This record gives sequence, structure tokens and C-alpha cells, in this order.
Amino acid sequence: MMIYVFKTSVKTKKDSLRLKPLLNEALSIAKWNFDLEDCDKILRIDSPTCIIKAIVKLLNNNGFECEELKD
Repeated sequence: MMIYVFKTSVKTKKDSLRLKPLLNEALSIAKWNFDLEDCDKILRIDSPTCIIKAIVKLLNNNGFECEELKD
């Protein structure tokens, strides 16, 4: 499993709940969560497969900015 960390423009719990079914479908075998307290509104994903492009595209297509944070 790899942990991927993304900076997002998801600001509220309501936004994250709107994305929940989409993320659950796209990440059926992964664990994920938002840290909306962090200044970068972090999305962490623990996934066995590389999902970077798919997640950036999913969030962008739903009106949010998203970029992977490197180590």
C-alpha cells in the first residue's frame, strides 16, 4: 500500500460529503480521508495502486482544485 497526499480546495464537510460517493466508487479498495483542519485541506489516500491522475481528474471535474504533495 502507498499513501498519497493531495492539497485540495475542499473547504467544508458538506463538500467532502458530496465527494464521498465518487471517491468510494473510484477507490473501492483504498482508504481515504480529508483533513479539513490543515491549511492545505489535505486528502490522504492509502491505495495499493497508483491513483494520482484519476483523483486529480475526479476532483477537478467536480469543481475542486487538487494536486499531489510530494515528500
